[in-house]
Amino acid sequence: MMDRRAFIASVAGGLLAAPLAARAQQPAMPVIGYLSSGALTQRRDQVAAFHRGLNETGYVEGQNVAIEYRWAEDRYDRLPGLAADLVRRQVGVIAATGGNVSAQAAKAATTTIPIVFTSGDDPVKVGLVASLNRPGGNVTGVSLFFGEMGAKRLELLHELVPKAAVIALLVNPSNPNAEAQSKDLQSTARAKGRELIVLSAGAERDFDTVSATIVQQRIGAILVGDDPFFGGRRDLLVVLAARRAVPMIHFQREFVAAGGLMSYGADTIDGYRQAGVYTGRILKGAKPADLPVLQPTKFNLAINLKAAKSLGLTIPQLLLLRADEIIQ
Repeated sequence: MMDRRAFIASVAGGLLAAPLAARAQQPAMPVIGYLSSGALTQRRDQVAAFHRGLNETGYVEGQNVAIEYRWAEDRYDRLPGLAADLVRRQVGVIAATGGNVSAQAAKAATTTIPIVFTSGDDPVKVGLVASLNRPGGNVTGVSLFFGEMGAKRLELLHELVPKAAVIALLVNPSNPNAEAQSKDLQSTARAKGRELIVLSAGAERDFDTVSATIVQQRIGAILVGDDPFFGGRRDLLVVLAARRAVPMIHFQREFVAAGGLMSYGADTIDGYRQAGVYTGRILKGAKPADLPVLQPTKFNLAINLKAAKSLGLTIPQLLLLRADEIIQ
């Protein structure tokens, strides 16, 4: 017969073992790998939008999902190593954000882990997916088509400052798409009888050279190329435009909200929210191959009248009437 002391010990042991067994039976918390070409300090609004999308599918970081963040801090050459690290971590899905460079690094690192990208260009053209409606493989996401709108932004810039004989395109030479973007827009500029000069900036120190070139080449207006590096340097570009009194057109309305003159493009923040939704759906069992690449349904023209006044510009009335957002 079991004595009283042994009986108490067995009961206590059972009570301790029960919660341990219950915890052992609970499924492990899923892990998302968040890969970004930029830095957290410049991407907080985008991360917040991604979280909102996750929340819409029932996921909250720290409660029922974990997120491993990897930041390249605008050094695109670091992306392959960061993507490989997430693959070794065996995350459930990779959210490759901050343009094609992140998505391409993630795709090169794995053919099995699902990938959700945010892209500024045509993802078919750059080889991320087989088609928009049927992506195929392990990759899908959101395309904001910033690059496809370059010709439209050049047209708007020409409409704003028709007497600008020399227009510059600012590109990041570290971006693999910079050369193709330059060639396309040079053809568009020639068709309008304008000279297009390509300026390069891949680090903050390069903005001093850009500033000097604006004066030397008598540049009358600048089209800022769609690159994540520039998206994280909005304030610097706004200051540069004001210092050199040169009109700029940007690819995100966030530039205009920060004091820039004009922008034309899709809603970046909503694109990140949609990427969060897709990531949540994949965690629930959806296959990337079955999720069509999401595309913007509208492109917004934003104009900052205060910036125009500081530059001594009068915005044409027809341009104002077409604007979706006017900041006083």
